[in-house]
Amino acid sequence: MKNKTATVSLILIILALIIISIIMIFSKNKKEQPAKDLSQAQIATFAGGCFWCVEADFEKLPGVLEAISGYAGGKEKNPTYKQVSSGETGHLESVRVYYDDGNTNYRDLVRYFFRHVDPTDADGSFVDRGQQYTSAIFYGSDKEKEIAEEEKRRLEDSGVFKKEIVTAIESLGEFYEAEEYHQDYSNKNPIRYKYYRSGSGRDQFLEDVWKKNDSREVREYLREVNGFDLSQLNPIQYKVTQQDGTEPPYKNEYWDEKRDGIYVDLISGEPLFSSLDKYDSGTGWPSFTRPISKDAVVEKEDKKFFSTWMEIRSSSSDAHLGHVFPDGPEPTGLRYCMNSAALRFVPKEDLEKEGYKEYLKLFK
Repeated sequence: MKNKTATVSLILIILALIIISIIMIFSKNKKEQPAKDLSQAQIATFAGGCFWCVEADFEKLPGVLEAISGYAGGKEKNPTYKQVSSGETGHLESVRVYYDDGNTNYRDLVRYFFRHVDPTDADGSFVDRGQQYTSAIFYGSDKEKEIAEEEKRRLEDSGVFKKEIVTAIESLGEFYEAEEYHQDYSNKNPIRYKYYRSGSGRDQFLEDVWKKNDSREVREYLREVNGFDLSQLNPIQYKVTQQDGTEPPYKNEYWDEKRDGIYVDLISGEPLFSSLDKYDSGTGWPSFTRPISKDAVVEKEDKKFFSTWMEIRSSSSDAHLGHVFPDGPEPTGLRYCMNSAALRFVPKEDLEKEGYKEYLKLFK
């Protein structure tokens, strides 16, 4: 019996050593990952309640390189989390956002921010109460201040919120990084973070306002998204690109278009398809065997109407374009069935004039 007990104890010790070794190796590899080069990045700073959530939300936005949790807006130098959470330093839990202005811009960040906080709460944010959890935009230049004020007015004028928009717009003073255990909290402590977030009421609030709410005010506010002005879209263009609609077959602009040229994203102007890949599918919609480049579009599962289709969206504007089906001709065997209302046709003779000179080579 003693020998058996000793053997079991030895096995447990060996297993413990193996686990410890694995953890140490993982930690070492994590530390040795090269730091991101942020030397050319632009910076924006926001406060929207719990910085774990604000940081995690911003890191999902394309163009954002890094988000750092910290403290801003107070007078105390080098405040600690304990001091800030007491509400006595004047600081707000904040997030410094490093972004690539070639892929996003400050206005996009402000709009994204307003759609991920409760801008009407003057006493905190969701389950967290107190001045240190209120919302604010900290501007670093006159231009940033101007943009923040414009976007705040636009949200006020939209009527999406019936309460006053109280998000402060303040000049950024010192920003102090929070303690290391707060950084990337959603990744380091996923279970605890999800438990906190689900109980905070944040996601329920955002879903009720922006996803479930199909009011005219919300639709009108969202007509300008991702840096693109959608205000000039006609009803069918808006329905197709923004509400995943479908136009009537044979009663659309490009189903029978036979000229040489390219089809670009109606919103962003990004090239999407070439007439060289267009064919008559007999469906009444413009159809192509492939996009003009593999990065021009993205695929997304569409499970509406009790079946699963593969939706096609623009990679630049996220506009709904149509669907792809496996019943096309060679060489791909695919049918990219698009909506004319999501496209704009640029004839071959106008390519250079409209800034698409590089695509002339396709037609030589």
